[in-house]
Amino acid sequence: MVVTYPSKFIFSFFLASETILGIIPPEVFIAWASRSANPWLFLFALATISYVGGIISYFIGNRLFLIPRIKNNIENKIEKHIVNLRKWGGFFVLLGAISPIPHSIVSLASGLIKYSFKHYLLWSLFRYARFVIYALVIFKVFV
Repeated sequence: MVVTYPSKFIFSFFLASETILGIIPPEVFIAWASRSANPWLFLFALATISYVGGIISYFIGNRLFLIPRIKNNIENKIEKHIVNLRKWGGFFVLLGAISPIPHSIVSLASGLIKYSFKHYLLWSLFRYARFVIYALVIFKVFV
């Protein structure tokens, strides 16, 4: 796969995946990075792309909240849960950053409920830890 497709294409495809519901698991891309000439550099690039994809998803959620129909549904149907999500949002973002739960969905939800962007950015940094931990395992298998 590394030889067949240019890295710019793979990185662009990964950004789209990480922004739009995390369609393809990052492990596939980490395995791809393991076969590159600079696997750790590619891994850092992938982690950064994932982080940026989450930020884009956060802002998409933030903008979706401006649509009156969506805003009314959120405020009326899950108002009780929003209070808890805002209170425990850091844990929610942390889970999305390190677990198989798609990070983009957590990011979108964080934007929808107006979770603090500064706190979102800080908790999302754990995304890098996930990539390193997965890489330590995947690189040993594929290299």
